Amino acid sequence: MPRDSLTITDNRTGQTYEIPVEHNTIRAFDLRRIKTDPEDFGLMAYDPAFTNTAACKSRITYIDGDKGILRYRGYPIEQLAEQSTYLETAYLLVKGELPKPSHLKAFDQNIRHHTIIHENIKKFIDGFHYDAHPMGILVGTVGALSTFYTDAKRIFDPESRRIQTHRLIAKMPTLAAFAYRHSIGMPYAYPDNDLSYTGNFLNMLFKMTELRYKPNPALERAIDVLFILHADHEQNCSTSAMRGVGSSQGDPYSAIAAATAALYGPLHGGANEAVIRMLMEIGSKDKVAGYIERVKAGEIRLMGFGHRIYKNYDPRAKICRQIASEVFEVTGPNPLLDIAIELERIALADDYFISHKLYPNVDFYSGIIYQAMGFPMDMFPVLFAIPRTSGWLAQWIEMLQDDDQKIARPRQIYLGPDERDYVPVSERPE
Repeated sequence: MPRDSLTITDNRTGQTYEIPVEHNTIRAFDLRRIKTDPEDFGLMAYDPAFTNTAACKSRITYIDGDKGILRYRGYPIEQLAEQSTYLETAYLLVKGELPKPSHLKAFDQNIRHHTIIHENIKKFIDGFHYDAHPMGILVGTVGALSTFYTDAKRIFDPESRRIQTHRLIAKMPTLAAFAYRHSIGMPYAYPDNDLSYTGNFLNMLFKMTELRYKPNPALERAIDVLFILHADHEQNCSTSAMRGVGSSQGDPYSAIAAATAALYGPLHGGANEAVIRMLMEIGSKDKVAGYIERVKAGEIRLMGFGHRIYKNYDPRAKICRQIASEVFEVTGPNPLLDIAIELERIALADDYFISHKLYPNVDFYSGIIYQAMGFPMDMFPVLFAIPRTSGWLAQWIEMLQDDDQKIARPRQIYLGPDERDYVPVSERPE
């Protein structure tokens, strides 16, 4: 009769072990039972970059990479992008359910209440060099917030967690916009809480001398959808950093700073910038076929295609392509979009890319959209960090409430020298 277990035979000793299987996984610690003798430490799993290791149980985001499925709390990303707003999606991620109208209104008002940052944070930003990267400024300033809100250390107090969640979701756009304005030498534009979440963000970025900034509705909605698409994506590098630092029971500002720093890396938050540089290098539609051949020959990489999780068309990329068309109706045509569409057309019809399961991912079109809206490439990872804050917070709260979680402490395989005796420096030969 079938049992939910594995039977493992250790060929070194001939001994057999039965390991329970739950949720299609085994507990790595169960492998420690497998020893060659009583003094043996026991078997460990070696998994660089955690490519096949589940570090937690989660109810937040579901991904089926083979089928191209992404859901937040069970809701398909396509439905949320079409019908929801970023703030409603943030509520869903953090609270676990879609809000009632009164709850959404209260959540919206709480976020608006916290958009202003302390004046001393402005002085802190002013201390950065004139050409500092906006993402570097964001990492520093969000970490500095922990010194302004010492109550954030009460991480097991639900009310404190609720307040810090509101503060972080509210203040990240303000910090991001101020970092951008500092990097281009412009005076800061304060929040306008009569605007929507994304409309206010555009106001703080692009307001000039007008008394009230009025965001273009199409661009405002485009940013909102892109924020929904980037709100969470399971246990990626930055989310793992959030959970890892959070597992030490530090405050959420420090953990968000760590997650933002992880996102700063070009392999994570800088992927859409790499797509823009690739499209600029190609230069025109008639050169796409030749570029594809160079990719197939292994001379160069095709940026914005393929994903560690998705082995099908990234569902976010389909939505981004539609959003791109709507944005360019406002901003005017962009030759990079024509190159991108031609690149996608040729690649998706080529057996090489089909057999390697290389399909466009969310970065393939998001960078083109941001560029068309006037964002410099240095801002691309910042635009990623703002919406991902709600996902990071949802993951952090879930981790704190998970009895299985402890402070993160991966094992290692030691390959260094055995015990050696110290030799005084005067006795060491040259």
